[in-house]
Amino acid sequence: MRKLVYYVGVTLDGYIAGPDHEVEFFPVPDELVAWINARYPETIPTHIRNQVGLPAAENLAFDTLIMGRSTYEPALSVGITSPYAHLRQYVVSTTLDVDDPAVTTSTDPIGLVKALKAEDGLDIWLCGGGKLAGALLEEIDELIIKRYPVVAGAGIPAFGGEFRPRPFSLTTSEQFDNGTVVSWLTRTD
Repeated sequence: MRKLVYYVGVTLDGYIAGPDHEVEFFPVPDELVAWINARYPETIPTHIRNQVGLPAAENLAFDTLIMGRSTYEPALSVGITSPYAHLRQYVVSTTLDVDDPAVTTSTDPIGLVKALKAEDGLDIWLCGGGKLAGALLEEIDELIIKRYPVVAGAGIPAFGGEFRPRPFSLTTSEQFDNGTVVSWLTRTD
């Protein structure tokens, strides 16, 4: 069975973006960019892949991605309707209707994830955002957290929603020269 993996960058105080969806303040050194390109090339948007030397990179960990409306909207704002054309793309929204056959919308994130997990294939990338991660907390099998050495003070939390403690166990971690730490955690039942 495929896993739902929340692969996300966070600040030291637990935010995935600033209050207005800012992400440019995350300190992403070349060493980390090279690591992402080698380890998770499918997480690089299609329109950027040529610029970073990954035009035809193979999907290594994920073949499907789920994102919320707020995560999808930055691509729409610059006229990109299929930001991850090299993946199956799902946008969870009750108000957005996507006019691109490569992107499917859903209003039932839990039903969608359960159906996708039952299929064969690589893992499913929960791309964001925090409200969607909170709604899918019981379905998340693994966390891959890139913890950047920066405090935001306010913003979009990694998990939105109600108080529902859910234990995860650290399986491994890697540290980069600038202090960024990537941690892999699996759900403990």
